[in-house]
Amino acid sequence: MIDLLITLYPWNKAFHIMAVLSWMAGLFYLPRLYVYHVERVMEIDGAAAVFEVMELKLLNFIMRPAMFATWGFGLALVFTPGIVDWSMIWPWTKGASVIAMTWFHYWLAARRQDFLTGRNRLSGRQFRMMNEVPTILMVVIVLSVVVKF
Repeated sequence: MIDLLITLYPWNKAFHIMAVLSWMAGLFYLPRLYVYHVERVMEIDGAAAVFEVMELKLLNFIMRPAMFATWGFGLALVFTPGIVDWSMIWPWTKGASVIAMTWFHYWLAARRQDFLTGRNRLSGRQFRMMNEVPTILMVVIVLSVVVKF
């Protein structure tokens, strides 16, 4: 198994990066959809249904599979010998940030349920502010992996 992980390392790394890019695209776009959902739904007849379909497809067909792929390929990298030095700080900061990003993903999914049930209480401005969360986490993750502090 260890030999297989070493052999597949470049492939795991490539697929991990592609999965992260897809997941991040969704994490950046979904809060923006929520901004438009809040601010435009009263202006256009039938807009709520359109936003709900867009949000559902983004969550279920792009973000969720990308998140699972990110985790799967990431764990394969973690278990590849010689890749992670657990005595350093960077794997811990990256891990904590990935867990926070996963929590944010599920928080966004819960906000979709709020829209569906008419319980959304957040404004467009609040969703705009939440749109910065994945950016901050991405900065921590990239600096952790590249600088390896």
